[in-house]
Amino acid sequence: MTSHTQQCTRLLHTPSSLRLNALVLTVGLACSAWGVSAQAQSLVELFDAARGFDAAFQSAKSAHDAAVAKADQARAGLLPTVGLSAGVSRSNVDNASPVPDRSYDARNATLAASQPLYRPVNRLAYEQGQKSLIVAQAQLKAAEQDLIVRTSQTYFDVLAAQDTLTYVKAQKAAVAEQLAAAKRNFEVGTSTVTDSREAQARFDLVLAQEIAAENDLRVKRLALDTLVGKAGAEPKTLALPVALPVVAPDDVGQWVNLAETGHPGVIQAQTALDIASLELKKAQAGHGPTVDLTAQYQLSKAPSSTTGLPLRSNTATVGVQFNLPLFAGYAIQNRVREALALEDKARADADGAKRSVAQATRTAFFGVQSGKGQVNALEAAEASSQSALDANKLGYQVGVRINIDVLNAQSQLYQTKRDLAKARYDVLVGSLKLRQASGTLVADDLNAVNALLNR
Repeated sequence: MTSHTQQCTRLLHTPSSLRLNALVLTVGLACSAWGVSAQAQSLVELFDAARGFDAAFQSAKSAHDAAVAKADQARAGLLPTVGLSAGVSRSNVDNASPVPDRSYDARNATLAASQPLYRPVNRLAYEQGQKSLIVAQAQLKAAEQDLIVRTSQTYFDVLAAQDTLTYVKAQKAAVAEQLAAAKRNFEVGTSTVTDSREAQARFDLVLAQEIAAENDLRVKRLALDTLVGKAGAEPKTLALPVALPVVAPDDVGQWVNLAETGHPGVIQAQTALDIASLELKKAQAGHGPTVDLTAQYQLSKAPSSTTGLPLRSNTATVGVQFNLPLFAGYAIQNRVREALALEDKARADADGAKRSVAQATRTAFFGVQSGKGQVNALEAAEASSQSALDANKLGYQVGVRINIDVLNAQSQLYQTKRDLAKARYDVLVGSLKLRQASGTLVADDLNAVNALLNR
């Protein structure tokens, strides 16, 4: 591997004519990709690492587990309750009469049980607990989808920063070569000093761009390391030529329909409406009666009040308890009014969630469509820019073009290459964002993107 890297370095630094700049750039990209392939990670690998490390996702998982436990708590209102109580007391009797003073112990133990027979509020609370579990599942799904998009965005941000730095370095090499040629031509008298100064100014500008690109890459790498919990994470590059995945279905209406029924935000809002409706029923049930089955078994031991001898008694009781609220200071009526208002609020929130998701889905769909159009246009622009550069180089050699024309053509070519790479990444991430907007994004969707990477 060392000898291959050294060979790549020699190729990049070997003097060549301006016509070989594109070849040098291609070799540089290939060498860079080969040099990191041994330790580079794919998008799926880094997502798996992020899923086990990201604090936001871990928090969502813990919240989901807590919601499961809380939902099970609501079941308690439907099940019997059993309690055991026991007590021991000692009494000292100080008689003022000739009867002697005495002390005695009293002991008792009670086992009591209660089973709700008719408690509508408990049943409704249990249904609310199950609805809350649906909300927690939707929140966890939304957190996973967010992590998929964040990982993909950070992954391709690093690749875009790498490409920018590579193209800036290639442009610097081309400008340096153009600067050297301008100086030679000035020395032999075939060009003016203006050519040298223009090339020097462009070289200084590219040098500043290189510094900025190196810092941007450093920051993007740090963001990826922080997300996945790996030091020195190295994403695999796209395999060229790349065939961008087709968006299916190719109808924005179908995507919107999916979003309005399956998006986690819509599910949460609709479930919140269901919970609010159940809360209204709970408030209205406050006017109704409750019926419980009760049972009690009591053991007690204490001296008889007449004979003073120890007396032990066993008492078993079984019954039905009925309770009907008659007046509670208008608390129940006001609770019903509150529940009605909260139900209306939840209904409005559900409608708003559907509209917001539909708008986001349309935006994501047209963004992907526009991005694919930009890729096609930039691919054509890349070929045109290369032809323009070749023509300007030839014109400069024969004296019909000046040095600034060549420099501008070089700058346009490398900027087009950089924009094309960035547009491809944006389309890939945009496709994932479209699935996220429609609520259909799952971890397996990364496999299609992963297949486009270098092995």
